[in-house]
Amino acid sequence: MNFKTVINIIGIILVILSIFMTIPILVSIINHSQDTLALALSCFITFFCGTVMITLTKQYRHEELMYREAFMTVTLTWITVAFFGCLPYIFTGSVNSFTDAFFESMSGFTTTGSSIFVDVESLPAGLLFWRSMTQWIGGMGIIVFVLAVLPIMGIGGMQLFKAEVPEISVDKLRPRIIDTAKALWIIYIGITGIIIFLYYIAGMDLYDAFCHAFTTISTGGFSTKNASIAHFKNPALEYISCFGMFLGGINFALYFYLLKGNYKRLLKNAEFKFYFSVILVTICLLTIDLIPYYPSLSESFRYSIFQVISIMTTTGYATADYLKWSSFSQLTLLIIMFFGGMIGSTAGGLKQVRVYLMIKQISREFYQLVHPKAVLSLKLDDKFLNKELLGSIWGFVFLAIFVCALASIAMTATGLDLITSFSTVISSMNNVGPALGEAGPASNYSSIPAPGKWILIFCMLAGRLEYYTVLIVLTPAFWKR
Repeated sequence: MNFKTVINIIGIILVILSIFMTIPILVSIINHSQDTLALALSCFITFFCGTVMITLTKQYRHEELMYREAFMTVTLTWITVAFFGCLPYIFTGSVNSFTDAFFESMSGFTTTGSSIFVDVESLPAGLLFWRSMTQWIGGMGIIVFVLAVLPIMGIGGMQLFKAEVPEISVDKLRPRIIDTAKALWIIYIGITGIIIFLYYIAGMDLYDAFCHAFTTISTGGFSTKNASIAHFKNPALEYISCFGMFLGGINFALYFYLLKGNYKRLLKNAEFKFYFSVILVTICLLTIDLIPYYPSLSESFRYSIFQVISIMTTTGYATADYLKWSSFSQLTLLIIMFFGGMIGSTAGGLKQVRVYLMIKQISREFYQLVHPKAVLSLKLDDKFLNKELLGSIWGFVFLAIFVCALASIAMTATGLDLITSFSTVISSMNNVGPALGEAGPASNYSSIPAPGKWILIFCMLAGRLEYYTVLIVLTPAFWKR
């Protein structure tokens, strides 16, 4: 294991992170906020540490990055970035413990959206802006962003890309990985700009429009208001938010093809059709189920479409306390937490393509039982899938269930009730945010014991990096030569 190469890359990432930190400083100055010094100190420490790491390991930056180093780099990068990202929370005195600060930071960068803050509206403007930015940075993945910079410094990026994004989702938009990263980020910034504009003309001030656009396209869910989007009491803003969250849940590779005029690529994409169908069916079911809870069908539809898209895309915004809804609606929302968005999107969850292929495989097995001599094969977008790929999907699902079970048991050991323990683990693993029980949409995670928060931090990280990237570092085989 070449740790010096890993340290060099992380140092570069910290310098880039410190550049992002300058933006909240400017916001703080403009708003005459009291957190300018704390943000500046956080920025300086991050830049200084990153520079020292680069300086001490600069002779290793041209060394080849092998797969072990790639997995280690990705895992340590998210942990390191979350650590330095929590400095503004500590220096402003907004949190009482390092655990809470690290929890909030990890929740931001993994776009989970779980929060320990009881009153976010009391936080200074610069810190709130940074809080939203952590989700925007994490939305696309800080590793993918760095891929546009590392090749210039002589470091290959394909290993990092494969470690950050599972092989099933690697759709090379252009021959070189640096061009892929740039294309994805240009699209990401462009869609963010569109959402900012829509929020602004619909009634948000510019500050809130920026903050909410950051957390909408990243499917993160942090808000500058205690009541989330419900604070604005504006149906237009809610529908714009639905539109933005829906876009965030789509594979960003498809946007590239749309810009090239290849609309058939989207319309023929099996995962997109499945993604859209699941959302549509779930909205219809909840709209009907919620008719007794609201005065009109339009009101029932309004709250159904928002919560379904928010939960499905793992954003976590809320316009209603769904703990007051029927058990059917609550269970439905809990189930679609697992589905998540499309692979290659900013959303979490198992990803739609995995669920789609599992359903197709189950259907094939039933058919095979009735017609044992039939020779069947699975296809995805006119491409035949081999057994190894299908086996890896089932292995991924089993690993997710196994981690969920262990983490839920560990959460109950902290003294939490079963519903809170199980739902917070599911929510954290799928990077959703709100859960059930003590961490429902009208509550927060402040009441979770410190050991429970560290369990959920691990779940956030493992879920964001799709389990293997984190867990493989913990295996003895990883450290053997």
